[in-house]
Amino acid sequence: MIWLPVIGLVLGVGIGFATNVDIPVAYSSYLSIAILAALDTVFGGVRASLEKSFDGAVFISGFFFNTLVAALLAYIGVQLGVDLYLAAVVAFGVRLFQNIAVIRRIAFHKMGQKRNKEISVPPRT
Repeated sequence: MIWLPVIGLVLGVGIGFATNVDIPVAYSSYLSIAILAALDTVFGGVRASLEKSFDGAVFISGFFFNTLVAALLAYIGVQLGVDLYLAAVVAFGVRLFQNIAVIRRIAFHKMGQKRNKEISVPPRT
């Protein structure tokens, strides 16, 4: 199932390069926090998939809801003259690194199990 995110990534990068859209500097903080929220959701989905608890409806709703709330928080912060987007950066950044750490632990655990199966030779009778 790992091929699906890879295809999505390649397709998204291809569309991004083909369309050559320029984002105004005024919207860069909104876009950056939205991308961070989206990445947090993607890595959370990968983690849930590895833990065998993935739910597509939760993933899709979380992807759009987290992205919109993060962008809205950045917008409200700009209107108030306060850097509220920093709260979202910290929250999503912490969650992103926690998800990556869990993914890494699961991958190392699976590699260790695979290595142990290869090393263990059944006894001769």
